[in-house]
Amino acid sequence: MMVSNRLRTQTFTVILVILLLIVMLFPFFVMISTMLRSSQEVYVKPTYWIPKNITLNNFVKVWSEYKLFGYFKNSIIVALGTTLLNTFIYIPAAYSIARFRFPGRKTMLYLLLVMQMFSPVIVIISLFKIYVRFDLLDRYSGLIIANTVFSLSFTIWLMYGYFSSIPKEIEDAARIDGCNRMSTLLRIMIPIAAPGLVTAMIYTFILAWNDFLFALSFIKAQTKMPLTLGIYQFVGRWSTQWEMLTVAAFVALIPVLVLFYLIEKELVSGLAGGAVKG
Repeated sequence: MMVSNRLRTQTFTVILVILLLIVMLFPFFVMISTMLRSSQEVYVKPTYWIPKNITLNNFVKVWSEYKLFGYFKNSIIVALGTTLLNTFIYIPAAYSIARFRFPGRKTMLYLLLVMQMFSPVIVIISLFKIYVRFDLLDRYSGLIIANTVFSLSFTIWLMYGYFSSIPKEIEDAARIDGCNRMSTLLRIMIPIAAPGLVTAMIYTFILAWNDFLFALSFIKAQTKMPLTLGIYQFVGRWSTQWEMLTVAAFVALIPVLVLFYLIEKELVSGLAGGAVKG
């Protein structure tokens, strides 16, 4: 009887997981189906799910006529710049909060948590006025700073938990061997916390890569538009070029998928390690 109930439960779980996968993957199926059609097939009624005449011309067209490479390059610059600036800030910040005891330490942690709850929409007008004042519109640096500010709270919290989980005795041993605070951080703490570091960097990169609000608000020059804003150019006032839009969306997915594939193990262990609070 117990075996029968267990088998029934496992069968139900498998069916439920398959149904959820179908629901989640269906938009990707529609995207692939659309990007392999000609523009005439996209608007055929009644519609059909499998393209009758598969074409790769949309990929050629989107790179040659619509200059997708320029948007792609801009996104790479912004995402890498944000990741580097964020990493330069959150490593010493998280380490200081994890290892030093100073007045306002807990308050600072809670303020970072509150910052994570804020939506950029709330401050976008104020940010725009500040950017006008400091001449940061239509600049990569403007997007890099904005994305860094709104990703710092999560990355500091993540690395704070990771640094807190590392025994202090390891640092004490490094001190006895003659390392100062900076060399201990660079030679001991960062290599041990590498999974968390990778997780924070990937989170920052993806956040900057997917940014649309800041790009829409601060970038007007087409030569500086990132990929998310470039994709938006396929949405016209009277019609939408769905076949081009889906090709561009597919191209935008490739770096993210490659990153997840390359650092899957580090990402899982980094998130688990960052969950430990010191």
